[in-house]
Amino acid sequence: MEGVVDHHMRKILSASDASGGIDSCVTEFIRVTDHTLPRRVFIRSCPELLGDSDYTVRVQLLGSNARALAANARKVAQLGAPAVDLNFGCPAKTVNKNRGGACLLDDTDLIYEIVSRVRDAVPASTPVTAKIRLGYNERDSYLKNAKAIEEAGANELFVHARSKKDGYKPPAYWGYIGEIRQALKIPVIANGEIWTVDDYFQCREQSGCNDVMLGRGLLAKPDLALAIKAASQGKPFAHLEWAEIATRVHLFFQQTCTAYPAKYLGNRLKQWLHYLRKTYPEADALFNDIKTSRNREQIEKRLNLEIHSRF
Repeated sequence: MEGVVDHHMRKILSASDASGGIDSCVTEFIRVTDHTLPRRVFIRSCPELLGDSDYTVRVQLLGSNARALAANARKVAQLGAPAVDLNFGCPAKTVNKNRGGACLLDDTDLIYEIVSRVRDAVPASTPVTAKIRLGYNERDSYLKNAKAIEEAGANELFVHARSKKDGYKPPAYWGYIGEIRQALKIPVIANGEIWTVDDYFQCREQSGCNDVMLGRGLLAKPDLALAIKAASQGKPFAHLEWAEIATRVHLFFQQTCTAYPAKYLGNRLKQWLHYLRKTYPEADALFNDIKTSRNREQIEKRLNLEIHSRF
């Protein structure tokens, strides 16, 4: 998720999920135009490539130049990425305007070329995965795009069960994913509108997919993957209390406030709180108290107050 799930967030979510609910993470997308990016760009987006993490991260590329994407995928693989993921699902207007993300869903031939070239560019041992939506303006291209991606050599396909036009408005149309799963031999992973364990079971029933990709739901409920895993195995599960979440929120702010320019201070924290308040009422009060602040000391003081008042 662009703008919030950086390596700081990945580390925090993985720590909250230490028992293994999350199988792997994906970077924020790395925009590829017409040239091979320098090593520092990939390390900045995915410092886990340096080998100092205990969780798996796939490097996600976004663009429309098949040759350039292949060259960058080769470089990413050489840097040790465990998998290369291709983004054909981002609905952002700026991204689509610049020929990236979901706008490519109307060009199946180009999607095929991109996946094929990337597959040829990286070692056979490096998985190539892709993410799509059901279509651009309509939910009509999902099956031909999915088949093209499989035929081009992808190892897995992630499907967000809405069109670009649908955006993030509920509902998600998980039944379409079931059609894709039945038509393909490669693994298909469902995505979209999974906020709770009940949502997971509904998605599984409609799509036939046991595996799901979590985005906003995991930000709102950092232990959601573990809760899903426990429920799938018929085991009891104790959710994280707000006091435990608050310490992670504080840590996230401390890490990100020094990692990004001062003019963006607190932005990622506020985005995370925006999602957390869907689950934790305490996050709503915290968000409202700091939403207009750009002052580090002021935000730090409010976070400390939150933590000390909960213990």
